[in-house]
Amino acid sequence: MMASSYNAKEEDGPNSGASNNGGAGVVKSKKPDNTAFKQQRLPAWQPILTAGTVLPAFFVIGLIFIPIGIGLFVSSNNIKEFEIDYTGVDLNNPCYNCAKNFSWNSTTPCLCSVPFTLEQPFESNVFMYYGLSNFYQNHRRYVKSRDDSQLNGDQSALKNPSKECEPYRTSEGQPIAPCGAIANSLFNDTLELYYIDSNGTKNTIPLVKKGIAWWTDKHVKFRNPGGNNNLTVAFQGTSKPVNWRKPVYELDPSDPENNGFINEDFIVWMRTAALPTFRKLYRIIQKKSSTTPTLPSGKYILDITYNYPVLSFDGRKRMILSTISWMGGKNPFLGIAYITVGSICFFLGVVLLIIHHKYDTRNNSPDIPN
Repeated sequence: MMASSYNAKEEDGPNSGASNNGGAGVVKSKKPDNTAFKQQRLPAWQPILTAGTVLPAFFVIGLIFIPIGIGLFVSSNNIKEFEIDYTGVDLNNPCYNCAKNFSWNSTTPCLCSVPFTLEQPFESNVFMYYGLSNFYQNHRRYVKSRDDSQLNGDQSALKNPSKECEPYRTSEGQPIAPCGAIANSLFNDTLELYYIDSNGTKNTIPLVKKGIAWWTDKHVKFRNPGGNNNLTVAFQGTSKPVNWRKPVYELDPSDPENNGFINEDFIVWMRTAALPTFRKLYRIIQKKSSTTPTLPSGKYILDITYNYPVLSFDGRKRMILSTISWMGGKNPFLGIAYITVGSICFFLGVVLLIIHHKYDTRNNSPDIPN
């Protein structure tokens, strides 16, 4: 009874609805249309997995992935890299006093020098990075604490920054430029490298500070308000970030193409890292002669202007020297991953081949069994 008064009329379509309502209206059917697509009658192809198709696939993947992985692993190992920690945690570290006594409120920078030795020469261009540990640039509120319109040179955003920049939006009643926690925590250590020759002479290693930022960041995402001329006037009425010692228009006064919002050290820092331990490009050491290495083996001194305290959050600072290859910097993970996947596929292929030959009970004889 309930079944007959239930959906029989609703699902039977227009005829049932018309008879129920005396022709006054039509109840729309809930059935899908009688089409090949909605009734799932379209032709389909489904692969049939057999030993003749699966086993060759495993062997082919293994034979392709293993050589690729070996090539990537060898290329990564050929990259030379040197890393030195200058945080100053240990008592015998030259930067120990700077690490213990320096803070964001310090008015004068602290200087320290770290000697080190390169056992092998570095050929081709050498890239100098600074590295930080236990610094969570990927925190949600930290990542959002910026104003991209302001960084792109928008005049209204310059005077009225986004509320996402709080609590680094205004200072002493004036808008902060650049605003936000990312800009406020700009890495500002100064690193200088010297080579000590056989005579004990201290030779300066030239460090190139331009060309370290992404082209799209430099020419598209970051722009100075009103162009690059007379930045003092362009940024008039704004305040420097709280932890900065100088305003943004004094980051590199000697080079108008590297000052203000388009300063490449600033741009590199504003591209936040995904992990708490990261490195960012600081300088490039260009190769000058094809007959001599860029950095010969021997003794070096790293002079540091210690401006960036990290012990308050148990952080670490380091300087990295590295060459690169066609696949980028030193990273053996990709090669190891290819080798691992290829080896697993090849091993599974062998195991499945043995199982197939041992337990295959199909009768391949043309005779009809009794």
